[in-house]
Amino acid sequence: MNDARMSMTEASDGRSAVRAMRAARAETRPPETPTPKAQSGTTLAEKWVGDLGSDIGSARWFRSLGLLISLIVVAFAFWPDFSALHAAAPARLSDEERDEYRSQMITPLALGADSGRRMGPLRLVVPLANAPERPVVELTATLGKEDTLAAMLRRAGVSGNDAARVEELIGNALPLEQIGGGTSFDIRLGRRANPSQPRPLENLTFRARLDLELAVAREGGPLALERRVIRVDDTPLRITGTVGSGLYRAARAAGAPAKSVQQYLKALGDALDINREVSAGDNFDMVIAYRRAETGEVEVGDVLYAGLDRRGSPRAQLLRWGKDGRFYDANGQGELREGLIRPVNGAVGSGFGMRRHPILKIRRPHNGLDFRARSGQPIFAVTDGTVIMAGRNGGFGNFVKLNHGGGLATGYAHMSRIAVNRGQRVKRGQVIGYVGSTGLSTGPHLHYEMYRGGRAINPASVDFVVRQQLSAAELRQFRSQLIELKKVKPGAALEPLVPASALPAEPQREADRLSNAPG
Repeated sequence: MNDARMSMTEASDGRSAVRAMRAARAETRPPETPTPKAQSGTTLAEKWVGDLGSDIGSARWFRSLGLLISLIVVAFAFWPDFSALHAAAPARLSDEERDEYRSQMITPLALGADSGRRMGPLRLVVPLANAPERPVVELTATLGKEDTLAAMLRRAGVSGNDAARVEELIGNALPLEQIGGGTSFDIRLGRRANPSQPRPLENLTFRARLDLELAVAREGGPLALERRVIRVDDTPLRITGTVGSGLYRAARAAGAPAKSVQQYLKALGDALDINREVSAGDNFDMVIAYRRAETGEVEVGDVLYAGLDRRGSPRAQLLRWGKDGRFYDANGQGELREGLIRPVNGAVGSGFGMRRHPILKIRRPHNGLDFRARSGQPIFAVTDGTVIMAGRNGGFGNFVKLNHGGGLATGYAHMSRIAVNRGQRVKRGQVIGYVGSTGLSTGPHLHYEMYRGGRAINPASVDFVVRQQLSAAELRQFRSQLIELKKVKPGAALEPLVPASALPAEPQREADRLSNAPG
């Protein structure tokens, strides 16, 4: 107990010592001097704010009372009005007024807006029983790829009788098949007497060819056709230049169209190795079929001549010749065609030689290759040739045989359908039939044979190398054409056309020329 009392006494003495130290610090601290602003606020508060319960009747008490009354008056002055707000239903708009407002709204069309450059009708507007039609309708119609002329005209609003008459008139001028898809027709339709009837055709104009424009017009009577011949310049476009850093880039920079450059490179690549045999100093020379009308239209055709010169001597001279459009060199020799393509897309299932026949159950020679393929797959000619047989051929079923010249021929058996006729010329890769299982066959496949001198040989052991040679008569015409193209001046096809009015109406006679000569 005594120890506890001593502890409490010591704690009490400690707290007393702390209080004494704090008091000593407060006495030694200098008094804080109030700022002028604080002094002003304190003076104003002491002057106006007071306790209304003390010093009643003093000047300070009356000032405090006046301040309280002023605050109460201000509060009542700004007291909100709790009376009901006055409201009214919007005026009902008529349909005409609503349309008038809608035409002035800035609102998405999906929400009902009807904005534009027009104003809504007012009450003074009188609706018409029938809106007046335009006296003339002018439009442009385009012929579709698989469309007919009459059907296109009817869709454009031409009556059935006028459409049939137009088709008849144009058909008498040129075959309708020559009017290709995408041809534009300028049509003008006149006034009609009854809105339920189609408008009468007044005029129709279109470009039938580069050198011909046809017009069908109604000049106070029935429809009549007018032919307008357009003068066309057929001068070929010749482009020459130096190979430089690249043949394609140089030809394009010289102004040759991309399609023409590709044809030129293809023809030149069949005659020589472009990567190894063409140098930067060589000069390329190409002549392109080019037609331009006096109205400004241009038609760019195929490359007619592809040449390459080295230091003034021809390195290659290739001319397009014949219906097939193949290139021949200056000696009349055609492009080299070597190798065979696969007759069908499929793997070889049975090779050439002796084997046991799956149906006859006997061993006998298998004179060809069997290609596994699905029924209906196309069968291709392995190279150019002429069909010498096309039809049923015993155990071969539907059979096609091609003669390739030089004593070589190929046969294609078990077809489901034949796509060529006897005597027909076929090209390398052309479809000649379809895979089937006709004749002595256990399933769809192609039996492919090759013959040399009439005897069957192993097709896998032969590669074709074909180079066509022009006959003597064709060679003379060929060289004459080559000389004419070489005479064309580079860029001559791009010179301005002489106006038709500047050309003589007819050739001048020799007698007239001599009579008009001076002296």
